[in-house]
Amino acid sequence: MDVRLPKLGEGAESGTVVSISVKEGDTLAKGQTILELENEKAVAPIPSPAAGKVAKLRVKEGDKLSVGQVILTLDGAAAATAEAPAPAGRAALPRRHAEPQAEESEPEEQLEPEEAEPPSGLSPAASPSVRKLARELGIDLTRVRGTEHGGRIVMADLRAYIQRLQKSAVQPKTEVGTDRRAVRAESIDFSKWGSITKKVLTPLRKTISERLSQSWSTIPHVTQFDEIDITELNELRKKHAPIYEKKGARLTLTSFVLKAVAQVLKKHPIFNASLDEATQEIVSKEYIHIGVAVDTEQGLIVPVIRDVDKKNLFDLSKELNDLAEKARARKVTLEELQGGTFTISNQGGIGGAHFTPIINKPEAAILGLGRGALKPVVREGKIEPRLLMPIGLSYDHRLIDGASAARFVVDLAQAFRAFKDQDVILR
Repeated sequence: MDVRLPKLGEGAESGTVVSISVKEGDTLAKGQTILELENEKAVAPIPSPAAGKVAKLRVKEGDKLSVGQVILTLDGAAAATAEAPAPAGRAALPRRHAEPQAEESEPEEQLEPEEAEPPSGLSPAASPSVRKLARELGIDLTRVRGTEHGGRIVMADLRAYIQRLQKSAVQPKTEVGTDRRAVRAESIDFSKWGSITKKVLTPLRKTISERLSQSWSTIPHVTQFDEIDITELNELRKKHAPIYEKKGARLTLTSFVLKAVAQVLKKHPIFNASLDEATQEIVSKEYIHIGVAVDTEQGLIVPVIRDVDKKNLFDLSKELNDLAEKARARKVTLEELQGGTFTISNQGGIGGAHFTPIINKPEAAILGLGRGALKPVVREGKIEPRLLMPIGLSYDHRLIDGASAARFVVDLAQAFRAFKDQDVILR
């Protein structure tokens, strides 16, 4: 029997092979991991749907697989088990609701709907979910060009086709000879000037590149800078950190930031909102799920801590540490990367001061933190050394005005100063 890539979850149609756990001649047990597949920024194991001997391995590391594509051929397995159910838990890749989704780039000159030419009498390859949506929208799939292996049509192809229809309907025709082509990427031969090496972008780095480019090009960014006095807060942290360590949690500055930001988001809910670009509506969220940027060897990953406003410092500290470790080990699930309403990027442990963080679309704002430094500050007519932390609050100027950002920063500084022993003591 041929073992095919099972359904990964609604909206997830493909992934990239990051590792293969079997080789030809191996005997597999049902449920044994065949390979690990990267989709978005999550890595999921794909189990074998049946027991048998690997007769032929049909993929290699780095291959991009689509749902239904053959992974390997098994000897001695029942044909009835050829379609494996979506793996549970970490392997399941659920529908992407809140994570920003990279759009397929289309050349500007292709305003007319691009039509595919499938062999006569053959229905184009597509998943049931794609076929269902096409039926509901009245779209003939034979007119949609599939970009996956073998011309398979995925959601991105259907979306691109609809976008081309919209462009051809609303964009005015230009005069003959007018150049409407988008600027194309040009490959430069750098070896003309000296020795070079090349390394292919990893799937994770490609995802990061696409997401950040989309966010920067579609959101009007403004960054509000300030310095916040965290002298007393840092003393409070150092006082209680050993107690937290004994209980299995690391009390870091980010733990306090999470708690303070959640408090300020309740007072300024527009920073916890999103703009629905399709309907031109402001979406206000009654939950506070904060993403925390984690620096890993593979690239930036932003796991999300849910219901931050409902958790105490100990729970936040422990969950923050656990999620960071999972992210660095590439064990974080797609679900744990979704649903964020605000993001925190803390570079204080590395160094540096102010920077302009890029908003994690479709969120409306992101807070960047730099390394705290002792500086002379005038207090009540006297110069004192105080620990000041640089911050940069980037926000979507379509939703948020500069005055609102200034108020947010003022209230955030006040929230930092308001922490007391009773807020940190374990009960």
